[in-house]
Amino acid sequence: MAAAAPEAADEVAPSATLSVYKAARCIKRRASTLYNALRSVAEDAAFVAEVAALWPSLPLVANLRCGLWYAPPRAFAATCYFKSTDGHAGNWSFSTARLNLHLALLAGERGGCIIVDSTRRGKRFPDSMSKTIPIWCSVLNRAIERHRLQAIHKSAEVNYQSSTLLNGDAENNSDLSNWDSSVHLPVWVLGTEKNAIEGRIDEWTDQFESCGADIHSLAVGLQKPLRPLWISQRTRIWLNEVPELESWDFTPIILISASDAVATQRMSSEFSWHYIPGAGDDEESWARGLTPTLFWKHSYDLIDAGPDRCNQIVADIVEKDRVYRAQRGEHCPQITCKSLRSLAGAKCNDDQTTEMCAMNLDHCTSTMDAHCSNNGLLLFWIGTSNLAVSSTFHVAGALVGVDCILNCDSTSKLPASSSENSYLELSIVGSKDDRFSLMRNLPKAVDFAKRNLMAGRKILVCCQNGEDISICVALAILALLFDDNGCFDYGNYFVKRDVTKLEMRRRLVFICKFAVNARPSRGNLKQVYGFLSSQKELLSCLT
Repeated sequence: MAAAAPEAADEVAPSATLSVYKAARCIKRRASTLYNALRSVAEDAAFVAEVAALWPSLPLVANLRCGLWYAPPRAFAATCYFKSTDGHAGNWSFSTARLNLHLALLAGERGGCIIVDSTRRGKRFPDSMSKTIPIWCSVLNRAIERHRLQAIHKSAEVNYQSSTLLNGDAENNSDLSNWDSSVHLPVWVLGTEKNAIEGRIDEWTDQFESCGADIHSLAVGLQKPLRPLWISQRTRIWLNEVPELESWDFTPIILISASDAVATQRMSSEFSWHYIPGAGDDEESWARGLTPTLFWKHSYDLIDAGPDRCNQIVADIVEKDRVYRAQRGEHCPQITCKSLRSLAGAKCNDDQTTEMCAMNLDHCTSTMDAHCSNNGLLLFWIGTSNLAVSSTFHVAGALVGVDCILNCDSTSKLPASSSENSYLELSIVGSKDDRFSLMRNLPKAVDFAKRNLMAGRKILVCCQNGEDISICVALAILALLFDDNGCFDYGNYFVKRDVTKLEMRRRLVFICKFAVNARPSRGNLKQVYGFLSSQKELLSCLT
């Protein structure tokens, strides 16, 4: 009998371990409630406002999408898109698909800018701020330095010194010797990692120069090199010693990590709540259909409601907004709910909260992101190509000057009265849902565009958020029907040139110059490249 006791204990141990794991998950779920997330965002937003007030002349910029939560929409002058994955150790990269050149021009015009983001990883700064943005600053600085040196050499060759090299600004070259194009990384980045990054700056600069970006405009707009500065809730700033912008010999890119790095239990005069670092991140998992715009519109009511009433108030706000937009023709499916999973057969939601499962939460989020990130612009015209891109969220107010619509939104149907020649609806979904959805529909899209461009009509290409699918469709149209100067040539240029990723990258940069909110996904870009390659093969077979 004594020998059987260890065996019995071994049989019980796995069950005990499993129950402890479930209990830990339940405790974490209770701490990560909607009220705790919104209260944490509000606390961090107060810190962001304090820092922004130190340099009131600098524009506030949200790094999508997390950064949008940490200030009211009206406080942001622009948005940007820097991914942490581009700064992960051993995976550093400079993305020509996310150049953010509008941010550099804005910083040059206003003397700098302030970028807001946060992270949940227990670090003071996300990798997008620690490495991605410093790499971006260094690459742009080095490209500008090369551009100015080339201008000086060309001027010396033709012995033409009477006029300036960059639109009348001779000082740009007189200070070239002081132009800092080195990599400035925070002190917590290891020396080995810093050396590895520095060793690749020239390679990334070559890629930047070859992608067709307008470096001349950057050289004209930036009088001082870009340089990142880091501020977190643990940074000490003496208010009587805040430096003036004019005192810096660089254009400051001030990076605010909005959140504290440690989760803590906090008290107010009425409620006890759990602080969540980086609460604005991964909003699909906690926001229940709430968007930054809706949050800031009702922020006082939500914070004052407390933990017990917060969920119901959010549900009411989201439903009222859904009805409001549905009445204006937008596809807004009703949000359904399901109970939280039980722990060992018992309910673990002591406050009877529910976990909302949105049938189309990505759509609600992406359309509102488009509304926040466009900063009042309803659509973006791509040069003189007669092509424009927009979100279906903005189509109703953006039809001035538009002759026909290419609707790539799989959920919105508009407008119902349009004729067959002026309206084409394609149900294209993202690459995560269907790896070949875009490629299957591109022939119809290009054919529709070609017919209307030949007739001299102006085309609006729209999708849910105006940032991904519509950009990729416009990219395919430009690559197939336009020359490298952005002029419609019926596809003659495409016949003569090979399809390369470099050529595609140059076309994308051309689009991003005008559609500053463009964020095409890698999966969709691959489909565009595959479509163009197949079209080239088809032409080769015919000839």
